[in-house]
Amino acid sequence: MCGIAGIAGLGEVEPPSENLLQKMAQAMAHRGPDGEGVFLKGKVGLAHRRLAIIDPSPAGSQPMVSPDRNLAVVFNGTIYNFRELRSELEKQGHLFKSQCDTEVLLHGWKKWGEDLVPRLNGHFAFAVTDHQKGMVHLIRDRFGVKPLYLAKLGKNLVFASEIKAITAHPLYTAEVNHQALAEYFTFQNLFRYHTLFKGVELLPAANIMTINTRTGEIKRRAYWDYNFSNPDQSMGQEEAICEVKRLLIQATKRQLVADVPVGAYLSGGMDSGSLVAIASRELNRMHTFTCGWHMGSVHGVEASFDERVQAELMSYLFKTEHFEQIVGHTDVGWALPLVVNHLEDLRLGMSYGQYYAARLASKFVKVCLSGAGGDELFGGYPWRYYRVSHSLGKKEFFDNYFSYWQRLIPKGLRQNFFTPAAKRHMEGDDMRRVLTRVFTFHSNLAYETPEDHIANSLYFEAKTFLHGLFLVGDKLSMANGLEERFPFMDNDLVDFAQKIPVRYKLRDLEEWKHQDENAFGKKKSYFQTHDDGKNILRQAMSLLVPKEVSERKKQGFSSPDESWFREGNLELVKRLILRKGAMCHDYISPRVITEVMEAHCRCGINLRLLIWSLVNFELWLQLFMGKAGDYYQSLGLDEMTNELMKSKPPSQIKAA
Repeated sequence: MCGIAGIAGLGEVEPPSENLLQKMAQAMAHRGPDGEGVFLKGKVGLAHRRLAIIDPSPAGSQPMVSPDRNLAVVFNGTIYNFRELRSELEKQGHLFKSQCDTEVLLHGWKKWGEDLVPRLNGHFAFAVTDHQKGMVHLIRDRFGVKPLYLAKLGKNLVFASEIKAITAHPLYTAEVNHQALAEYFTFQNLFRYHTLFKGVELLPAANIMTINTRTGEIKRRAYWDYNFSNPDQSMGQEEAICEVKRLLIQATKRQLVADVPVGAYLSGGMDSGSLVAIASRELNRMHTFTCGWHMGSVHGVEASFDERVQAELMSYLFKTEHFEQIVGHTDVGWALPLVVNHLEDLRLGMSYGQYYAARLASKFVKVCLSGAGGDELFGGYPWRYYRVSHSLGKKEFFDNYFSYWQRLIPKGLRQNFFTPAAKRHMEGDDMRRVLTRVFTFHSNLAYETPEDHIANSLYFEAKTFLHGLFLVGDKLSMANGLEERFPFMDNDLVDFAQKIPVRYKLRDLEEWKHQDENAFGKKKSYFQTHDDGKNILRQAMSLLVPKEVSERKKQGFSSPDESWFREGNLELVKRLILRKGAMCHDYISPRVITEVMEAHCRCGINLRLLIWSLVNFELWLQLFMGKAGDYYQSLGLDEMTNELMKSKPPSQIKAA
């Protein structure tokens, strides 16, 4: 994994400067501490920061250029089947100088052009320039694991792995994208491919963009999409169990390819436990990592959020060398500006735990396996599906789904949440339509049975929620010079998982159909006791992971912020979003923010997700639209304390 950037001139323009490309690369130096490079030819310039994972020798340096200097490539990610592709190319006369996957892209593009992309089993974002044809091609992997941002600045298309590299361009002026802001505070995510930075977009997952530098024409096409709507109804359950097990073992072994140490995150759950069970058979004394919480001031359901005991059990069983990061409420304030700075474009809920986990892992390994994707492929969120499982047709499905996903702001506060000035910039943006347009590529889906609705939910969550998880994971791991890998997101495993009938993924589906949709309390109680999901995965892994894990209810990696926002971190939150002069007050009503805090602290309403988003938005404004030092000033800290916080981060790490 690395950081890539580039500039493609559109029509008659001056060639990009080497100094500018170096400046863009330097903005992403954390992504590639092992080297940097720049390539210039004509109206195109490429820049690269290297995190050396496969063939760390100079032969793997980028940008990588063909002998005739016609083709050049910059690449972020890993191609897990690069050795098979290399062997195929060598049989056709291609000669290789390195042992890395980047060179396979260079030769593969020369041989197959865009037809190379469907052959790739990996997670990637890369750019290929063809000087003879005057073309630049930008490509992102099937699932959107690796980001690639775009902005048209003057007569140039500028692209990069991080927004920081684009904002380093002198023609970019930072402004808030109000449409993205409205979307974020509706869904705590962005379903469209714009960002909070006006003028900066994401290349969609599974897309190829072609740029003609001579005519200025830009084209984009999708080469793949999820499809859960055509399961193989003839598939037997035993067949599905055996094949899931085989493919997950195959995927995990594939993703161990590296010339540097590989470890894994390890919680108490099925997904990470399955990966460690498999990988620990291949790696002697494998390193595993868990982030846990100080629970002294934690109450209610959050008292069960710490999973260190379960992780330690699995570490013992799989004979891993296990390390834990223990985070308390006092550690949140130190991490927040770092998290927001690296996230750049706000997504999803509490993520400082991921930052600390990645920071811990980076002390020991350069590559870390993650269990993300297991829930979305195998039906890990039954409490979400039941909200739409009894919908009567397409309209009711979207009514119910929209009602669920616009959960961030309490209904009574939505009308006056944004300031009048901010709302004027948001007029005409229909958030329900934003949700329904996620299904644009599948306009003929069925909306009749519970199976239909659950299959459609799986599609939606893979396209939106999972994509957000990947963006957060990429940014916070690369902030620490760490590559995350996701074995569940292997091409072969994903293709098969989409073909598995819903009845094998969710237990007692027939009972779902007989739940009285009018008896909401009874129905909710039923799903609280049947919230395991991923039944087929549990059965497939039952011989590899202990019963306490395979039969355990879904926990999720979540920090106890409902409690911490009421007690330990209450003053931190107040000083950020309730202080006079807070930047977020230009966009969000101060009166509403006060009501949110009152409801959470005095009325017992759990608004931790909304408070997290408000705090992050205030920091985002300070860091990207204001002055970076404003954060420390808002907390009343002097310059000496500021420097102390920078230089002495918390280090509560122990070997388990």
